[in-house]
Amino acid sequence: MISQYCSKPVLLLIGWISASLFTASANSTELPRSTTVPGGVAVIELGAGTEKTPEAWYRGNRLLVARKSGRWYAIVGIPLNARPGSHQITLKGAGERNISFEVTGKKYREQHLTISNKRMVNPDADDLRRIRRETEEIAAAFSRWRDVGQIDTRFAKPVDGILSSPFGLRRFFNGQPRKPHSGLDIAAPEGTPIRSPAAGVVAATGNFFFNGNTVFIDHGQGLITMYCHMERIDVKKDDLLAKGDIIGTVGMTGRVTGAHLHWSVSLNNTRVDPELFMADSTP
Repeated sequence: MISQYCSKPVLLLIGWISASLFTASANSTELPRSTTVPGGVAVIELGAGTEKTPEAWYRGNRLLVARKSGRWYAIVGIPLNARPGSHQITLKGAGERNISFEVTGKKYREQHLTISNKRMVNPDADDLRRIRRETEEIAAAFSRWRDVGQIDTRFAKPVDGILSSPFGLRRFFNGQPRKPHSGLDIAAPEGTPIRSPAAGVVAATGNFFFNGNTVFIDHGQGLITMYCHMERIDVKKDDLLAKGDIIGTVGMTGRVTGAHLHWSVSLNNTRVDPELFMADSTP
């Protein structure tokens, strides 16, 4: 126990140690793995850290910028439809400049699924009207921007289960080609708790035609995560979440072939491979 009569120098020393630990923590951000392929993430160094966070843009979307070991980095989500070759981000502010990076090609494997509910493959007119409305709601959730200082970009696994369908699969439902798989599927029994992989704010919740019961979490600076096919939703819009908080349970709602969680990670309004953010993932 520290005596109430301790001298000012000792108090100053304690304050200096606390401040140093805080600074070390603020500068020890673990960045996502960089893999510059379609659906991947480019981690681009911007220069020595200053008090003001640099502002960077790519394809009309503002980028997450994080500081590590006293230097700033832009964290760039690369779209699945990005062409291999030279790409650029724009660093705005005093001395605006472009920074180039190279995207290399990647071929994702195919996945063929049989869906018993034919409307989930070929929706009727009423379904299509609902889907169009929901598409706008989903787009609004993914396009959010919330200024946050330091962001945790190394995620905990949101549910205990088996990684059943990786990101980027070229999907065929009942023999018909559909959009590539824009998330990571984790198979688990119905009722298995789903946890927030990092701190954030609930951006939206809802029941959607394809996605079923769904939660969106805004982690700040355009980093949004989505959780689909849930059995139960235990949070509501604007709830503040800490890492590990339960948001609901695994289910079979929407277009599914079995109980699982579909988990999407969106960066600068671009869906990217969630495994690049997982703390226990290996290169």
